[in-house]
Amino acid sequence: MAAERPHLAVIGAGPAGLAATLAAARHGVRVTLVDSAPEAGGQFYRQPARELGARRPEALHHEWRTWERLRDGLRTHQRAGSAAHLTDHHVWLVERRPGGFTVHALLGPEQAEPAEVRADAVLLATGGYEKVLPFPGWTLPGVVTAGGAQAMLKGTLSVSGRTAVVAGTGPLLLPVATGLAAAGVRVAALVESADPRDFVRRSRALSAQPAKLAEGARYAAQLARHRVRTLVHHTVVEAHGTDRLEAVTVAGLDRSGRVRPGTERRIACDTLAVGHGMLPHTDLAQGLGCRIDGVAVHVDDEQRTDVPGVWAAGEATGIGGAALSLAEGHIAGRSIAARLTGGEPDPHDWAGAGRARTALRRFFATLDEVYAPPAHWAEQLTDDTVVCRCEEVTGGAIREAVTGLGAGDQRTVKLLTRAGMGWCQGRMCGSAVAGLVGCPETAARRPFARPVPLGVLARAGEAPEAEVPEADV
Repeated sequence: MAAERPHLAVIGAGPAGLAATLAAARHGVRVTLVDSAPEAGGQFYRQPARELGARRPEALHHEWRTWERLRDGLRTHQRAGSAAHLTDHHVWLVERRPGGFTVHALLGPEQAEPAEVRADAVLLATGGYEKVLPFPGWTLPGVVTAGGAQAMLKGTLSVSGRTAVVAGTGPLLLPVATGLAAAGVRVAALVESADPRDFVRRSRALSAQPAKLAEGARYAAQLARHRVRTLVHHTVVEAHGTDRLEAVTVAGLDRSGRVRPGTERRIACDTLAVGHGMLPHTDLAQGLGCRIDGVAVHVDDEQRTDVPGVWAAGEATGIGGAALSLAEGHIAGRSIAARLTGGEPDPHDWAGAGRARTALRRFFATLDEVYAPPAHWAEQLTDDTVVCRCEEVTGGAIREAVTGLGAGDQRTVKLLTRAGMGWCQGRMCGSAVAGLVGCPETAARRPFARPVPLGVLARAGEAPEAEVPEADV
């Protein structure tokens, strides 16, 4: 009788998780892919709900063939019984146990019923989330994150209004603006805070990735075709409206990142899609005791964390886009397969992916420098601007905690003001609090990755193992 295949749990069905699943399943490992969404793909390959009957979903993606390869590969391994895909499983904790790990999840939209997956090793491909920097009026209906606008378009084929401004900083703004324009929204302006001179200074480093530059040029051409006005080295100063968004005020920035007086202009719109980059999801890694460097999970050349049996890949190890996530996921899958089947990994097996990883990490490190938010963005935040929406903590209350009560870090501000104690657990306001305090941004330690019903917590370890779908025949 053949020995049972070693079992890997992959958490996250985005580019990194899918690439790792295919690589590990192809080389002798049984994989359970656990994800909170109803379909594989993650945020990058988000698909419209089947009920919408989208005729050309590929129009929403610029790497559709890569997605088809990943999707078809997963289906092939599902039919062969070497991989299973658990949807609507919201993981709140990964627990180390003798000889392996237990993945604790909550099932379905209500997230009230528990399920567990037991595995010999774990890959964390948990992705990232958007960095939110508040400004006066940012809580008005009609103000959404850039990623939120894109997710709405990809997942529901809908938009939040007829006239939009896309603002902030980062490469995500380009596909958001072009996607909205292609969907029939009048994009009144793309407002980018980065200074074009910073791109020129780093042109040599950026030119090392000609495919990425060509991709940016295609987006620029689409913006021109849709007559989208681009305002570079500008920022949103305030959003205006009574019951919902009616207009935004934008202004130019000086070399230090401060608003230049007299450059303000008001733009009418009913949607503002704003984003300032992304941050890695590290909650599960921290719960396992993995080392965190700054805000990202630390990994070695095999994508291993410093916790034996735990690998990490994709945005959780540093924000770098889908191509980097695919390379890291492939490397992790090959490493896991070798080690779980008793072999020694050979870096030559993933040499191409390794070269891509090195080059893309260097490229995105340069982009991070160029697309840094304006250095003095917090100066535009008034004392009555809500910073923590969950607990309704204002900028004035946080400033008082710093100047009047001596708080010098995010945790102390949290204890004094409750900023970060709400449902989102500080993910929305953490960057803003750090900016107001003037302290380095760090990954907050949380015991669980999401809120858990007390009844589920009390029965942890007693839940049935998740039902793995039968192999297709």
